[in-house]
Amino acid sequence: MIDTGIVTLTLIKMQKANSIHDTFLRPLKDLRISVIDRCNFRCTYCMPDKEDSRHYSFLKSNDWLTFEEVIRLTKVFVGLGVTKIRLTGGEPLLRPNLVELVGKLRAIEGVKDLALTTNGSLLSRYAPDLKDAGLDRITVSLDTMDARLFHQMNGNKGDLKKVLEGIHICEELDFPLIKINVVLQKGVNDHSVMDLVRYFKGRKPVLRFIEYMDVGNCNHWDLRYVVPTRELVDLINGHFPLRPLAAKEFGEVAARYEFADGSGEIGFISSVTQPFCGTCTRGRISAEGRMYACLFAGDGVDLRAPLRAGAADVELSALIQNVWQKRTDRYSELRTKIRSSPEHAHKVEMFQIGG
Repeated sequence: MIDTGIVTLTLIKMQKANSIHDTFLRPLKDLRISVIDRCNFRCTYCMPDKEDSRHYSFLKSNDWLTFEEVIRLTKVFVGLGVTKIRLTGGEPLLRPNLVELVGKLRAIEGVKDLALTTNGSLLSRYAPDLKDAGLDRITVSLDTMDARLFHQMNGNKGDLKKVLEGIHICEELDFPLIKINVVLQKGVNDHSVMDLVRYFKGRKPVLRFIEYMDVGNCNHWDLRYVVPTRELVDLINGHFPLRPLAAKEFGEVAARYEFADGSGEIGFISSVTQPFCGTCTRGRISAEGRMYACLFAGDGVDLRAPLRAGAADVELSALIQNVWQKRTDRYSELRTKIRSSPEHAHKVEMFQIGG
C-alpha cells in the first residue's frame, strides 16, 4: 500500500518544483545512465561468469548512445524536472573518454548533482581527471575486505588493493561524497560486516549495506541468502552504538544512521525487507538508449531510434513523459506475488542499467 503521508509530501514537493509524476504521484528527479554494458568483473549477483552469454549478447560500440545523444537526452530529462544524474554500467570507466562526457554533463544547467558508480578497479587512474571534470560523487562497490573472497566474488577477477587505492585517492582529492556499496549474501560475505565497518569508521567514505536483490535473471536469487537490515543494525549497534538520522530529501533510498561517538555515518538499503517503492524517483537509460522506469522492469522504451531518426526535443520529451506518467511499478512491494505468478516476467539485467 502507498502511504498517504508520502503521497501528501510528494504533492507538496511537486508544487515547488517543475516535475512530472507517475500514477502514484512519484516525481521524476533522478536519472541513471548506463554508458556501457560491459564489465571487467563477473560478480555473482550481477553478471556471473559463463552465465552472461546464455542471457545476453554484448552490444557493439556503435550501438551505445553517443556522448552527443547522452547530452541531448539529459537536457530533455532536466527539462522535465531531473536534477540528479548518475553514470553507471557495466563498468562505466571502461567507456572510452568518459571524462569528456562528465565535463559535458557538468556544463548542463539544472544538473545539481553528478555521480558515478564503479567497481573501483580503474579508479586510481581516472579519479583526478573525473574530479577536475566536475564529478560530485563517487560510489564504489566493495563487498568484503577479505582479498581471497573479494577475488572469488568478482569471478576471480580484480585486485582488492587496487580498489582500496582508488578509494584512498578519492579521499585525498576531497570528493564531496564517497559511498561504499556492500551487497551482502548470507553464508557468503556476511561475516565481513564488522571488518568493513572497522576499516571505514572515522573516514570520509560512507558505508551502505544493501540487501541482496533479485535484479535480472542470471544471479539465481534466493530469499534465504538475504541478510535483513534489522539484523545488521543490531549487529553493528552491539559493537558501535548507532543513532538514526532523518532523511535528507524525498526519495532517499538508504536509511541513515550515525555512530554515537561522532565518527561518521552508515546507511542501509532494504529493498527486500522494507521496500521503498512509494518514494522512488529514479528513471534509467540503458547503454543502447532504452528507458526503464524500474530496476526490475522487463521491457524498456527505445529512445535511441527516435533520436537517430531526427526526432525533435519536444517529441522526445513527450515520449519520456508518456512512459513516466503511465508508470505503475512497485516490484519490491509486490515481489512475493509477482515471483509466485506463472507469468513471472523476464527482467532486464543489472549490468545493462546499473544498480
